[in-house]
Amino acid sequence: MSDYRTEKDSLGEVKVPASALWGAQTQRAIDNFPVSGQPLPPAFIQAVVRVKRAAAIANRKLSLLDKKHSEAIVDACDSLLRGEHADQFPVDRYQTGSGTSTNMNVNEVIAAIARDAGQEVNPNDHVNMSQSSNDVIPTAMHVSAVTQVYQTLQPALSHLQGMIYERETKTQEQVKTGRTHLMDAMPVTLGQELRTWREQLAATDKRLEKACDELLALPQGGTAVGTGINAHEDFAEKFIAALNEDTGFRFRSLEHKFVGQSAIDAPVALSAQLRGNAIALMKVANDLRWMNSGPIHGLAEISLPALQPGSSIMPGKVNPVIPESVAMVCAQVMGLDSANAIAGQSGNFQLNVMLPLVASNLLDMGQLLSNAALMLADKAITGFTVHGERLTEAVDKNPVLVTALNPEIGYELAAKIAKEAYATGRPIIDVAEERCDLSRKKLESLLDPLKLTKGGIGGQ
Repeated sequence: MSDYRTEKDSLGEVKVPASALWGAQTQRAIDNFPVSGQPLPPAFIQAVVRVKRAAAIANRKLSLLDKKHSEAIVDACDSLLRGEHADQFPVDRYQTGSGTSTNMNVNEVIAAIARDAGQEVNPNDHVNMSQSSNDVIPTAMHVSAVTQVYQTLQPALSHLQGMIYERETKTQEQVKTGRTHLMDAMPVTLGQELRTWREQLAATDKRLEKACDELLALPQGGTAVGTGINAHEDFAEKFIAALNEDTGFRFRSLEHKFVGQSAIDAPVALSAQLRGNAIALMKVANDLRWMNSGPIHGLAEISLPALQPGSSIMPGKVNPVIPESVAMVCAQVMGLDSANAIAGQSGNFQLNVMLPLVASNLLDMGQLLSNAALMLADKAITGFTVHGERLTEAVDKNPVLVTALNPEIGYELAAKIAKEAYATGRPIIDVAEERCDLSRKKLESLLDPLKLTKGGIGGQ
């Protein structure tokens, strides 16, 4: 038997692998785009399948598609959503800018599955009824991105915030040297430092929520250019109802569907918030690296869990591998956001022509950030050891503590005391007792490190 079969489309005949479920248009795309070897993410393909499923139900309710064709399409979609035939979507992500190749890939596979089940289904006339690639692909982009944020990224960020909170509550009175410009500053508690991370991440979570709300508005029903040509006037409403029943989300129909097809402002806005999340995670990762630095000639405020040997030549060396990995993730996410911003400028008249790029980038960004957040929580935050004695020793020798004396003795004298303490290596309190007329008891009160972390004016 031949390893190939012959399929036809409007351009003529094409040889397709005999075992493949796809047809001529998919094969042309495979041949035309040997770019990266990376197909669009499975989560995006599943979103396209959900679009096809909801469309078949909507078309049936509008009496445009008969029951047997509708049920055959829905059954085929359900098999794909169960993970069957996952290897039948090989089209490279760097393809035609509308994503037509992927849309037809899904149409052809669904038709083949229905055909194998005994129902003759046409990829264009039945599976693609009331649709165009130009509204299917941006809709699937919205659906896949929202699904990933809600089901994967937000739970991962919540887990990380929970781990930070656990450590935060146990270090509320552990005073350490604050730092501005990487230089010694007034003291803070380790709990305050950890809470800062948690609050940053919580804020990015809220911004993600707002971006997802905008993505809940879908352009499906706009068909080719946004006008809705070849779609029933009630198609969008029926489609949304079917999709919401399937997903459990509250998608809604975009009133002016041109906006979601000719421009991708909402996906680009989500991309920006994913970048913002990466910026927050980068801050956490870099703070951890600095705090862990040493163990002798560094800050050595904490020790991260020792997960693997750190050097092929220096025995005993252990490196902060988890924060380093997270930092690389963050750099990659920021780069993908830049690509998305450029892609967002490629909306020419009635269609943006970089849809597959942004669809895949958003999912890559979300997955990377999810994995990084879980890794940071479980392999760094939860297991680091605090070097309390070293923190206390550093605080006690910090000349900047003299700042608390400003209201009592003035800036100039306080500066002289700080310089002398730094030059001699003596504690601030000893130098201050010699250089000003405040009692030892008063100085102890004013220079109490824990009190200084609570703000206000000393002595009040």
